[in-house]
Amino acid sequence: MVSSLNIIDVARVTPSNSDSTESLTLSLTFFDLLWFKIHAVERVIFYRLNDATRSFFDSVIVPNLKTSLSLSLSHYLPLAGKLIWKPFEPKPIIVYTPNDAVSFTVAESNADFSRLTGKEPFSATELHPLVPELQNSDDSASVMSFQVTLFPNQGFSIGVTAHHAVSDGKTTTTFLKSWAHFCKHQDSSLPEDLIPFYDRTVIKNPPNSDIKLLNSWHSLAKMFSGGKEPQNPKSLKFPPSPVIDPDVLRYTLELTREDIQMLRERLKRDSPKELRLSTFVITFSYALTCLIRARGGDPNRLTGFGFVADSRKLVNPPIPSSYFGNCATGTFKVPLRAETFMAKEGFLASTRLVSDSVEELNESVVWKIPDFVAFWTQLPLGTQIVSVAGSTKFGVYGLDFEWGRPEKVVIVSIDQGEAISLAESRYGNGGVEIGFSLKKQEMDVLIDLLHNGLKM
Repeated sequence: MVSSLNIIDVARVTPSNSDSTESLTLSLTFFDLLWFKIHAVERVIFYRLNDATRSFFDSVIVPNLKTSLSLSLSHYLPLAGKLIWKPFEPKPIIVYTPNDAVSFTVAESNADFSRLTGKEPFSATELHPLVPELQNSDDSASVMSFQVTLFPNQGFSIGVTAHHAVSDGKTTTTFLKSWAHFCKHQDSSLPEDLIPFYDRTVIKNPPNSDIKLLNSWHSLAKMFSGGKEPQNPKSLKFPPSPVIDPDVLRYTLELTREDIQMLRERLKRDSPKELRLSTFVITFSYALTCLIRARGGDPNRLTGFGFVADSRKLVNPPIPSSYFGNCATGTFKVPLRAETFMAKEGFLASTRLVSDSVEELNESVVWKIPDFVAFWTQLPLGTQIVSVAGSTKFGVYGLDFEWGRPEKVVIVSIDQGEAISLAESRYGNGGVEIGFSLKKQEMDVLIDLLHNGLKM
């Protein structure tokens, strides 16, 4: 059955202190500009609630979520603001003015909640109606938008779309935790670790880093337009989103603590040298190996991988954990040959590469961020680059809005590129959830590889 979505209401939610005269302007740092033209990040958080009738949804769930969202936004004013680029300014800024608001969509779906939160593959297109659009134009771009969707007598979902130039995964999930806190506890105070830190002076931009990043984005846009100059270099529109084929499937692999330990012991046995065998290194290396093998093809074809790391603790002096904005550095290994991963010892080779990349993360890597966008312009077309969205350290399964822990958390936007998603296990048992988005033919091969590799 093809599912359908009924839009009940589209409202504006203002911060609870929106009647004040307080305005706020934040500049973008080089950490933010790294993500300036990246597609928005889309998440859906599912909550099972068999008593979720339309009446209860309208009278309890939606009003409570709106009120607590308003309270949380009063601490996170930039999220209700806009990204703008003034004519004579060298870079965009975030501006919040009184009575600015976020978009809050209320909807109802007849989709099968159990299928979307279950363990079997399903069509990726079923997730897209559950995330709201983020308004953007040449002149301005909204920062965050929300959608709450009822699945009658099954549960509800919260869809969040966030502009990546304004917040990284840590900032976004910290905000979601503050929203959940207000919804569950109905008070006006926040725990200290959820209060955002806005002082931009803690970020030490390398010389000319802003201009270098914006020039690199300009060159990338020119490259993708066949050498033509962009009509409006200061446009805040997102690049066109790729059309998701109907045969693209979503699948989540659940690795238990025991699975991860078994893989760790195998790597210790097979490696002649000591490796950094953290949960991240093991899970990402395993997913990376299986993904490249699932693609198959010419063993000499070009591949690679990349991931980001929270830079708050990498720099000296450290940046406060509650810093608002982007503060993540990326690292990439390219170009590599597919045969590196497709060979018999491919998993071990993959783990060595990822382990080395993690070991190399330090303050010097952070200051190389301005070179990253330029780096993409040099990649040969067709290179398979596997990246990571999310983290097992964000604690997304602790997002209790009063109706219990999430049934499932999904990063929808990995459909727009060759990325996987990572999250801690919903069961809190030290396991990991890895999300994949692939065409059916590759997904069938991938699932066999993922499960067969755990039987060796």
